[in-house]
Amino acid sequence: MADSTEEDDSFTKPLGRCTVTYYGVGHMLNDITASCWFTYLLLYLTDIGLSPRDAATVMLSGQIADGFATIFAGELIDRFGHFKLWHGAGSVLVAISFSSVFGGCMPCKIFGTSSSTLRTVGYSMFAAIFNVGWAAAQVSHMSMLNCITLNSTSRVILASCRNAFTMVANLSLYAVAFIVFGVTMASTHADIENQYRWIAYLSIFIGCCFVGIFHLGTKEPRLKVSLQGNNHSRISWTYWFKRVLYYQVALVYVLTRLVVNVSQAYLAFYVIDDLHMAQSAKALVPAIIYISSFLVSIILQEISWTGQCLKACYSAGAIVWIFCGAGILFLPGSMSAFMYLISVSIGIANALMMVTGVSMQSVLIDRDLNGCAFVCGSLSFMDKISCGLALFVLQSYQSTRVIQENHSNDVYFSVTRFGLGFVPAVCSLISVIVTYTMKLQPAPCKPLMEPLLV
Repeated sequence: MADSTEEDDSFTKPLGRCTVTYYGVGHMLNDITASCWFTYLLLYLTDIGLSPRDAATVMLSGQIADGFATIFAGELIDRFGHFKLWHGAGSVLVAISFSSVFGGCMPCKIFGTSSSTLRTVGYSMFAAIFNVGWAAAQVSHMSMLNCITLNSTSRVILASCRNAFTMVANLSLYAVAFIVFGVTMASTHADIENQYRWIAYLSIFIGCCFVGIFHLGTKEPRLKVSLQGNNHSRISWTYWFKRVLYYQVALVYVLTRLVVNVSQAYLAFYVIDDLHMAQSAKALVPAIIYISSFLVSIILQEISWTGQCLKACYSAGAIVWIFCGAGILFLPGSMSAFMYLISVSIGIANALMMVTGVSMQSVLIDRDLNGCAFVCGSLSFMDKISCGLALFVLQSYQSTRVIQENHSNDVYFSVTRFGLGFVPAVCSLISVIVTYTMKLQPAPCKPLMEPLLV
């Protein structure tokens, strides 16, 4: 009994900065490829001649594959464990398949034709393969967080560090894109494919370096086995379906991902087509968002977290996004410089919402570790399907989009403006209402003994 108490006590102690950092870098490959996926996929596919609807079909196929893969991955991880094995296998699949998503239509080369249908099918196939690997790496990494420690503050810090390195991954992508777009000229479809192929190769290389650091520095979590005894026992799905908090956390998480992903997908279109900013703005504006997000994520690691604190910070981020959405919706092209200020606010809001939204999952899971992968997988399933459908619907109307050629004080409510401003603002408003109804009571734990990243 004494040994058990001592072991349980060790799991509630604050984590060291090395443990947190090694864990935080583990999602870098997923993050940098996901950033490329949401930021450039629709832009790339339309640039090489696919219709907006066909481009949306490619993205939807990947999102659906990702969604179902998260469910299966979550179930198998809960049954058999081995987080690092799943993470490694998923990362390998991501690294192998991602370059093909931006590497031209392989079936077109095989069959010697480039019909619209065949191109859509070809890109959709590799999009699905890429997202299956992505799902395995994501679910294993997210669920691993809850099995590293029982300390609720340390769990938030792990999520915050993970989000900070997400910002590093995004900034790395835009640095790579800035260099590639700067040193190469694209006058044909082949040139465009070559540009994005180099972006994909360099992104994979950077991400794989950090995955290697993660696997070398992070040990397979033993907390799950220590608490439950039997690694292969698991909690029934119905246990979660009977809890009101599960539905609340799920809805908040899905709405948060809709805010982040839909806004990211339309940001490049907005600054170029609606605000008529310079081409460099499609890299500079996102970079500002991620720098401010990174700084906020670092600051969040110094807070001692409670349930009320999680709710307050999430609500603050959502309210900031509501104002940002209103600004984006009504910002005229003649005042495009204000987009830089809005970008700072979006970065702050994204960090607050993502860190606390993910941390709410840890409060839901608490010590029920043999169901943690199902929770992460099921929430990710809903996230992927909802994001895919939202983008598909928006892109279905994109073909009727009218792009203003001249700067004007008049505001044209394009699909791009609607997707970047209105949709995230509405999702943020609903998420604030749901968050207010939550009862978050994380288990009491020892406070941090020292700042993590000083």
